[in-house]
Amino acid sequence: MIVIPAVDVRDGRCVRLREGRADAETVFSEDPVAMATRWAVRGARRLHVVDLDGAFGKPRQTALLAKIVAAVAPVPVEIGGGLRDVAALESVLEAGARWAVVGTRAALDERFLREICGRYGARIIIAVDARGEHVAVKGWTELADITVIEVGQRARQAGAAALLYTDVSRDGTERGPNVDDTVALARAVEMPILASGGVGSAADIAALAAVADAGIEGVVVGRALYTGALSLSDAMCAAARGA
Repeated sequence: MIVIPAVDVRDGRCVRLREGRADAETVFSEDPVAMATRWAVRGARRLHVVDLDGAFGKPRQTALLAKIVAAVAPVPVEIGGGLRDVAALESVLEAGARWAVVGTRAALDERFLREICGRYGARIIIAVDARGEHVAVKGWTELADITVIEVGQRARQAGAAALLYTDVSRDGTERGPNVDDTVALARAVEMPILASGGVGSAADIAALAAVADAGIEGVVVGRALYTGALSLSDAMCAAARGA
């Protein structure tokens, strides 16, 4: 299992949200490129970059995302945030992203899901952001009728590379990931899972790594790295020990 530092970009700054709320933002750096480079230099094997302006509206950080990708190369980058049409998705792939992370529209529009996976399956990660059993959409502001497992099963059938599962109620809280629901999802859909939301300690990383054989191939870590509650080296060591 790999540890994937998160770099969330809003208004040109590196920020973190609490429980996915736009009004609960903490700014950690005025220079997202430097922050991304910091994680790459410290040994990150992949980065998770989100355009929060896109998540809450329309993507407008493409040039900055391209700078991040170039700065950390050859470390691969997955990019998400507001990718609701093929043009937006292609823009981040053309910016150098190894994977495009697609959420809201893929959850609500099965035809779109099949279309993008048909074109770029190995480069598509489907984000399933959850409040309970149901998928949170539109920047985590609304709940869809469809469940997380249903979206996961559709994604597997369509040929997506992986699922990024986030328990929104834990995101940015550092109170521990939802291990049980992450494992249940992995076993239900039988495809690679990236866990996200709530990691606050090395013990949290180890708990996920201990069940990595269920299909959990990575964990995205954000706030805990930025506050200093968890170092990247300790997180990577915990992932190795837990496995």
